[in-house]
Amino acid sequence: MRFTSASSTSGFSRTPHPAASSTSSLSRRRLLARAGALTAWGATSALAPTARASAAPTPPAGPVRLELPRPTGPFPLGVTELHLVERTRRGPWWAGDAAGELRELMVSVWYPADRATAEDGPPAPYMREGAAAVFGAGAAKILQVDREAVDWSRFRTHARVGVPAVSRAGCAPVVLYSPGMYNERTLDTTAAEELASHGYVVVTVDPVHEAHAVEFPDGRVVGPAPGLAAVGAGADRSRAALEVRVADIPFVLDQLAVLARGGNPDAGRRPLPRGLGEALDLARTGMFGHSLGGMTTAEAMRVDRRIRAGANLDGPLGYDWTDPELLLPVARTGLDRPFLQMGAWLAAPSGRLPHTHEHSESWRAMWRNSTGWKRDLWTEAAEHNSFTDYQTILPGVAERLTLPSGLLSRMTGTVDPARFTVSRRAYLTAFFDQHLRGRHRPLLDGPSPLHPDVRFVG
Repeated sequence: MRFTSASSTSGFSRTPHPAASSTSSLSRRRLLARAGALTAWGATSALAPTARASAAPTPPAGPVRLELPRPTGPFPLGVTELHLVERTRRGPWWAGDAAGELRELMVSVWYPADRATAEDGPPAPYMREGAAAVFGAGAAKILQVDREAVDWSRFRTHARVGVPAVSRAGCAPVVLYSPGMYNERTLDTTAAEELASHGYVVVTVDPVHEAHAVEFPDGRVVGPAPGLAAVGAGADRSRAALEVRVADIPFVLDQLAVLARGGNPDAGRRPLPRGLGEALDLARTGMFGHSLGGMTTAEAMRVDRRIRAGANLDGPLGYDWTDPELLLPVARTGLDRPFLQMGAWLAAPSGRLPHTHEHSESWRAMWRNSTGWKRDLWTEAAEHNSFTDYQTILPGVAERLTLPSGLLSRMTGTVDPARFTVSRRAYLTAFFDQHLRGRHRPLLDGPSPLHPDVRFVG
């Protein structure tokens, strides 16, 4: 979702939280377009139940510097990036001049690091400086704060750049991540770090020419191609973007196979972390995504059986949120492998409904046609962006700066941010533990008093 216009959309219209609908003249579609401007700029420095307190924020002494919640697993973290170029495919047909160029991607690889050298590399930034600059200019307008109010370039994650990977060969299952429409691969670093801290290699994939700021090693910052917005109706735009994303995933898996064999798939042959390729266990590959990324996950599973388990975080399984005639192919065929759905709310012609297989036509079709393991989890107090880093970003910023009225509840609902972040990470980790590692996780069997916001629908 772009900075340049509040009317730029993901094609997915959603209904705002009831408490906010009477105070905002923005449609949900415009709100999500504005929300996209906040995609990649950090997370809360103090995740706590007080994050939604109504008291005036404490004025910061200097620019706000934010920190993601710490991962809970036993492994220290490393991260590297790969610039991937597909020699047999061109850019998206809607990408202007790039349609005649080779398809190129940027991915980040988060991994469990070798303890002995885990502190040897520099702290990893949430974004490269060029992308952060593009983001900061737009975010300042949306948040209605000075550009210097948040120190985007100094924001850091819990990983170190390029440190050696854990030394056990073939120990790490691989999980891919796809973000929502117009969003960067950084949008769920909270979950990527959590999974990596528990021994997974997590590969986050940027949708180049769709995401609003992707920076390449040569300093280029590539934004969304105007041709995508010109495609027309939201369903057509979603279809156009999804087709490109789904074609990207098998290529990424092929390049990870090169890495696992001891090769270097980076286009510039930049040095790779020692032991990273050896650590990969591509026989145990999963995927998760938010919104359009959830659609990408489901469709990629349909076309590539290397993906053994997938999770959809509040994404429709149709090109339109509610039209039963516009279902994705995967919703019509179903899946024979494990698939987890986590949802918030669905804007339907009849009103605002829980986004579950009991109310969503596309989720219902997927549920009915799938023969593999499946779960449907619903959180009443959440909103669409609760399933991203926004759930931790916005409350932390709101503690230090005055944000537009109602922004917090419209984007992330009224769920306790710290508690739901714990829950979301716990269910994702349990899901991949059970279906990639073969470890039964009772958390997936039914409701837990430790996660009171999450309801089991099936």
